[in-house]
Parts: sequence; structure tokens; C-alpha cells
Amino acid sequence: MSKLPEQSAPSYNPAHHAFAIFVACATLVVITAGALVTSNDAGLSVPDWPTSFGYLVKVPPFVGGIQYEWSHRVLAGTTVCLTLGIALWTWFAEKRRWLRWLAAAAFSTIIVQATLGGMTVLFFQPPWLSTAHATVAQTFFCIAVSIALFTGRTWVHEEPQVETDTRTPSLFTLCKFSIFILYVQLILGGMFRHHGTSWWPHVGNAPLVSLILGWTAVRAISRHSNIDAIRKPAIAMLSLLIVQLCLGFAAFVTRVAWGRDAAQPEAPMVISTVLHVAVGALLLATTVVLTIQVWRHLSATRQASPAPVIQTA
Repeated sequence: MSKLPEQSAPSYNPAHHAFAIFVACATLVVITAGALVTSNDAGLSVPDWPTSFGYLVKVPPFVGGIQYEWSHRVLAGTTVCLTLGIALWTWFAEKRRWLRWLAAAAFSTIIVQATLGGMTVLFFQPPWLSTAHATVAQTFFCIAVSIALFTGRTWVHEEPQVETDTRTPSLFTLCKFSIFILYVQLILGGMFRHHGTSWWPHVGNAPLVSLILGWTAVRAISRHSNIDAIRKPAIAMLSLLIVQLCLGFAAFVTRVAWGRDAAQPEAPMVISTVLHVAVGALLLATTVVLTIQVWRHLSATRQASPAPVIQTA
């Protein structure tokens, strides 16, 4: 009998990978533009959706908050088209079935994201809906970054350097908990920015976020520094955490302490808040990358003790 043909290994496509990186970068730009809309209180500057002042393509006068809201819509629409492109390219060119479905999930996620964005306008920005819009945006960013990772030369060609993680909790468990606590912080921050809650739940959760992420990064760096795929995102995560804490402090001082009675958003509070959102998105995506690499390179299975030898007479 002849052997069944084996599934060919995936091959590295530099153009596909470059386009995946471009989509991820475009997503970060959209998130930053969305933060500019919120920070400038410009969310309802364009009062209709999916049209803008009754038109689909006509550019409105760039006055007041219209420049932020309309630009955000254009960037978001462009990113939807880019995501459709990477989804189709991946679906027809990629040999890994799970990656094809991930690309399809990316397109589905950005459609949900666009719909939530439109609903925030139609329902006059209820805090829970605006927060869902922000949360799904960062989830899509993580998916886009993951696709860029999976299409990279290193992922396609390298052999995983598997080590056994015998510590409790395992590094993989810490990574998953880090993602969870970051999502909690993301939701609390979104509710605060959209006037759904006070500032103290978001600020009060920040020490716990710092503790969990710091623990995770230090464990990864100290125990698995020989694995580049783990050490590099761990260092990036720790660095971004420090920057994020500084930006969070600056945003709190400018928005809560100094800008509480401001008639309109001032430049220091806008800059610090927008950077805080952008770095937060990078921090979440980096944590997801670290989690993926830990899953690939580490085994949490403890070495089983040798079975006792039973002697027979």
C-alpha cells in the first residue's frame, strides 16, 4: 500500500507577513485616533451613522470635534478593508487551517467593532457600549498582532525550544492571569473615560495589574532568558508596564487633579490620555505574544516520578 500524502509544511511568505504587520500597525493608529475622539469629547460631533451629515464620502468641514470623529471613521473604514485583504490572502494562500480560521475571526471581530462604533453614535454613547467598543478594538489589535507573529519567518522556520516549567504557578498560568487582569483594567478605564464610573476602581486596580505583570515578566526573564522568544516579549512587557504607569499617573494628574473643572479638554490631558491608551494596547498585545510563546516553548507538565518496580517471586 502506498503512503498517504503528508501535508506540506508552511512556507514563509515575506509579502504576506509584511502586509500582516501593516494591518496591525494600522489598527494601532485607529485605536489612537479613537482615543483622540474620546479625549476631545468629540464622539457625537458627527451625529449620524453610517453616513456623515447624510453623505458617505463627502468630507465635512473640519471644525471642532468633527476633524477627530470623521478622521477616525475614515481610518476605521480603511482598516476594515485592509483586514478583509489579509483575511482573503490568508484563507487562499495559507496552508495552516487554524491560521485561516484566525484570519476569518479577525475580519468578524472588526465587523463587530465597526457595528459597536456605529451603535455608540445611534444610542448617544452609553458608557457600557462605548466601553465594549474600546474593548473589542484592543481584542482585534491582539488578533492582528498574532497573525503577524504566526506569519513571521521565525515562527515558520524555527523549532520550538521546549523546556519543562516545574514552578507553581506555571509561567503560562501567570500569563493568562496577566491577560485577564489587563482586560479588567481596560474595562474599568473605558468606563471611567466614558463617564460610567468614578476614577477610583481603575486607579485602585493598577497596583494589582503592576504586581501580576511584574511577577510574570520577572519570572520569564529570570527563569527562561535562554529562550529569545520568551525573553524579548517579557522585557518589552516590563518596559511598557513602567511607561504605562508613568502615563497613567500623568493622565490622572492632568485630567482628575488639574483638569477637573476645565471647560474643555486641554492639551496636557489629551496627550497623556491618548498615549496611555496607545501604550495600554501595546502592553496587552505584548502580553498576548508572550503567552503564545510560553505556550509554544514551555511545558508545564511536571516530570513524573518513575513507577515503582514490582518484583515477582
